[in-house]
Amino acid sequence: MRHFTLLLLLVHTFALKAQFHPPAGEVGTSAMHTDSSAFVGWASTCVVTRGPQQIGVVGSEPASSGSDSAALGKAGTGGVVSLGDGGYAVLGFDQAIVNGEGWDFAVFENSFDPQFLELAFVEVSSDGIYYARFPATCLYDSSVSIGPFDYSDARMFNNLAGKYRVLYGVPFDLEELADDPGIDLNWIKFVRIVDAIGTNQSDLCSRDQYGNPVLDPFPTPFASGGFDLDAVGVINSTDPNSLKGIDLTDLVIYPQPAQDDFFIKCSSGKLSPEDIQFIDLSGRVVSSITIESLQDNIFRADVRRVLPGMYLLKATLPGAEFTRKFVVR
Repeated sequence: MRHFTLLLLLVHTFALKAQFHPPAGEVGTSAMHTDSSAFVGWASTCVVTRGPQQIGVVGSEPASSGSDSAALGKAGTGGVVSLGDGGYAVLGFDQAIVNGEGWDFAVFENSFDPQFLELAFVEVSSDGIYYARFPATCLYDSSVSIGPFDYSDARMFNNLAGKYRVLYGVPFDLEELADDPGIDLNWIKFVRIVDAIGTNQSDLCSRDQYGNPVLDPFPTPFASGGFDLDAVGVINSTDPNSLKGIDLTDLVIYPQPAQDDFFIKCSSGKLSPEDIQFIDLSGRVVSSITIESLQDNIFRADVRRVLPGMYLLKATLPGAEFTRKFVVR
C-alpha cells in the first residue's frame, strides 16, 4: 500500500511540476551514451572520501564498494566506486576541460533502472582549492520521501549527476558558471562529485539551490550506499599541443597570506606583467595592486593599498588562461 500511495503522489507531482530533461531514450533527453563520439577524454585521477552507509546512525560503517581507480577511464569499463552518504570524489584530467560549444563534460552513474536514481552534486575547480557548484534543482515537495528501493523521475531533477541509467551520462555546461569569478572556465582541471543525502529530514538532507531537499533513495545502509560513480567524460578540452612545454603547476604565489607584498614565480611558459590581472571575489579588477618584474618570470606584487581578504590572480599564457587564489591580511 505504501508503494501504491507513493506512486499516486509521484504521478500527481510529475503532472504538476515535471519540466527537465526526461530519461535516456525519450524525446528531449540530454543523456549521452558512453560510446558517443563527442567524448575526447576521461578522468585520469580520482581520490574518494567515503561517507557513512547511513548518516545519522552512530557507528555506521563507511561505504566500501569499489575502489578509487574504478572511476578512471571510459564509463562501463572499470566498475564503480560508492561514495556513501555525503561522500565525495575529486577527479583530475590530463588536459583541462574548457567552456566550448554546448555541453563540456558528463558524469556517469550505474543505475540499473531509469527510475532508480541516486544523485550527486557536481562542482568544478581550476586550482583544486576553490570549487564552484552547478545550481541543482529538485522539484519534489519536501513532504515526499523516497525509500531505499523506490522510484523517481529524471524530469524532476536538473544539474544533478545520476539522473540517467547506467552507460548514459548527465552532461554539464560550464557556461552556467560564467558569473563565478573563482574559476577559469577555460581551465577546469578538477571535477568534484558530492553525494546528495536524499532524506527529507531537515537536519540531515542535502539541499538544492533553492533550499529544497534533494530526494533520492534513503536510507541505503549497504556497502554500495550512496552515489555510485562510474566515470567523468570530457567533451570540450584544451588542445594538448597548444600547451606543450607549459606546466601550470609550476606557478607559485608566496608568501601566503601576504601582508605588504608577495611574489609570483612561473617556472615554465613566458609570462609578463601585462599578462596578469588581480580580481576580487565580486569579479572587479583591482587596480590598486602594482606589479614589478624582478627577473624573467619572477614578479613582486605590492598589496599595501588593498583591503584584507581573498583575491584571485588571473594570468594568460599562450593557449591557456588560469587563476590562482591569494590572501591579503
